Amino acid sequence: MSAPNFAAKRMTNMERGMNMKDEGKLFKRDGILYPTIISPPENLDALKDLQAREDDVMLVAYPKCGCNWMVGVMRKILTACGYTFPDRPHIFEFHSPDIQKLAARMPPRRFFATHLHPDIIPVSFKTNKTKMLVMFRNPKDTVVSYFHFMNNNPVLPKAESWDKFFSDFMSGEVAWGSYFDHALAWEKHMDDPNVLVVTYEELKENLPEGVKKVADFFSFPLTNEQVEAIAGESTFSAMRTSSENSHGKFGKVFFRKGEVGDWKKHFSEAQSKQMDEEFKKKLSGTRLGAKLKYEQYCQ
Repeated sequence: MSAPNFAAKRMTNMERGMNMKDEGKLFKRDGILYPTIISPPENLDALKDLQAREDDVMLVAYPKCGCNWMVGVMRKILTACGYTFPDRPHIFEFHSPDIQKLAARMPPRRFFATHLHPDIIPVSFKTNKTKMLVMFRNPKDTVVSYFHFMNNNPVLPKAESWDKFFSDFMSGEVAWGSYFDHALAWEKHMDDPNVLVVTYEELKENLPEGVKKVADFFSFPLTNEQVEAIAGESTFSAMRTSSENSHGKFGKVFFRKGEVGDWKKHFSEAQSKQMDEEFKKKLSGTRLGAKLKYEQYCQ
């Protein structure tokens, strides 16, 4: 599927969402909420049959932690290394059983992206030693971005209010589950040689360095000139502009602000304290917690 057709596919999903009632847009399975349009039960059922390959490119990110941004970066890296996308730019959430059958016929290197909790990702990605790039972002900016995403993306139900959404986020009652459950699960894999954790904030600090780190991890040989070119085309503002082609009229839904520290415009003092306490309780003293530089970005 070409990029324009892929944008059309996104638009179809958006249009479906606009014609659905909010109460039907999420369903719960094994205690986790999922979007009905993106991850219906039949898609989750089919996951067990998906066979990963060692040379697959796998991107995992909790919602609003930079998934769409990194998809754009990865596509540029793959293209620079001579790979093409004859059927679709990448496979997000593994899609339907039919798309999974299509994936089985795709040439290397296949590119997957998902918001799924690591315990839900098909076990073949682990047994076949597929390398997985994991994106995280500080939880305060994540929840703010997620709140706006809920209200602007017709595939998801609108958030009732900032206070209600914050409460739901803290209790894990949002699509794809708890941020902290995802973080604790990936903390166990920080020493796995097939897992690379990259933060949204480090990409904002030094994008060329991030591009090179990701390319090296997947063994993509890029020259210094290619790294600089890809980074130049992958700033958040550049990606937001190009999203008119990659995401159609909904580009601004996926690329809103891209700022670090936007949480300060939304959090009350009590909410900030609650998040601080939860982060300390769950991630203080962990390697992932240290990598997120919480004190620098969230206090």
